[in-house]
Amino acid sequence: MRYYISDLHFFHGGMNDRMDCRGFENTEAMNEYMIQQWNSRVRHGDEVVVLGDFSIARGKETNDILRRLKGKKYLVIGNHDKFLKDKDFDSSLFKWIRPYAELNDNKRLAVLSHYPIMCYNGQYRLTEDGKPKAYMLYGHLHSTWDEECVRDYVNKIHNHLNLLGSRDNKKLVSMPCEMINCFCMYSDYVPLTLDEWIEIRKAQLTVN
Repeated sequence: MRYYISDLHFFHGGMNDRMDCRGFENTEAMNEYMIQQWNSRVRHGDEVVVLGDFSIARGKETNDILRRLKGKKYLVIGNHDKFLKDKDFDSSLFKWIRPYAELNDNKRLAVLSHYPIMCYNGQYRLTEDGKPKAYMLYGHLHSTWDEECVRDYVNKIHNHLNLLGSRDNKKLVSMPCEMINCFCMYSDYVPLTLDEWIEIRKAQLTVN
């Protein structure tokens, strides 16, 4: 099974009383809860792609967290992942570390970046029954005004009709724009499958 999650910010005490206002008593309590939530879902053979900002600690402390988390871990680099430059960081704790990635997820293209990409690879590709073939998974924005702007953009694109299809069978359809913020607080710090993130995003766009 493959899961996705972003912006855990291990050791980042400011997430408790600023920006996210997570409300944990201290960073230790936050770290322990996020480890518990991760391991409640992930098994040792599962894959988890972290879409950036995993930890703000130095290498040794970040190593300790990674060793406690189940599963095979992959990192799309975020702007706060400074531990990557620390000589004490054990990069083998991630299967790979990349600034950007594209993966096949159950015959769908998962475009992975810490930052949202408004026009992403495969965006206009649809199955014969009109379902998207590509999804853009990102982080960075947390639950901010910027994220609200992205939702407004996605809704605007969805409401725009255009001619899509094969050369001889074009028809007016809603424009595909499947951008999903995998922010950890949206899932109570539990890594989720692509299908589970799709359902969360649908609910968010409906509320908007």
